[in-house]
Amino acid sequence: MPVYLLNEPIIFPPPRFAREDGLLAVGGDLSQERLLLAYRRGIFPWFMDAEPILWWSPDPRLVLYPAEFRPSRSLQKTIRQHLFRITMDQAFRQVITGCALTRRDNDEPTWIGADMISAYCRLHESGFAHSVEAWYQDKLAGGVYGVSLGRCFFGESMFTRVRDASKVALAALVGHLRENSFHLIDCQVRTAHLIRMGAREIPRAHFLKQLANALKIPSITGQWSIK
Repeated sequence: MPVYLLNEPIIFPPPRFAREDGLLAVGGDLSQERLLLAYRRGIFPWFMDAEPILWWSPDPRLVLYPAEFRPSRSLQKTIRQHLFRITMDQAFRQVITGCALTRRDNDEPTWIGADMISAYCRLHESGFAHSVEAWYQDKLAGGVYGVSLGRCFFGESMFTRVRDASKVALAALVGHLRENSFHLIDCQVRTAHLIRMGAREIPRAHFLKQLANALKIPSITGQWSIK
């Protein structure tokens, strides 16, 4: 399959035209309009600093249904101990920056460069991107962030500085999504730790149908909070 070159018009080719590895298109920008259209079409940006903007729609797709979330016994114990104070949308920039810095500190490549941070902070300011923070002794210990449209949450990244902090934040996010009848969490590509917590791979065609149903419901925009 060819890789499509994007230019000024904010359009995307259908995801079925993606390459076998999921790469669909190159170029464009990270404007709010283009990002939101991409997510609605089941497409997301993923590229390193030295690369042009790359747009992906992998097949299969990793998803986590809120009702299928399976925290380990040790995580359940940590949650019961209330070691962390959990908040939502209180430190979005700190969370996304923490995700980037943690990967760099571990000598891992990161797609969360300055342009990505600015773009997702704009989505947060517009009420479409959200974060869950886990605080330990009044310091940010971990968190997770992503984009919400309709009743689908598109998970982007998570980080931890204290053991289990990001997992506790994820558990709080899942609880919030359950309470608000979200259909699914898009986890994009397979990771072992998400599989262990109940995520599973489904064909892209199935994901796109489920996404279309989730988008029929109005988005919950604005600042989110833990009840």
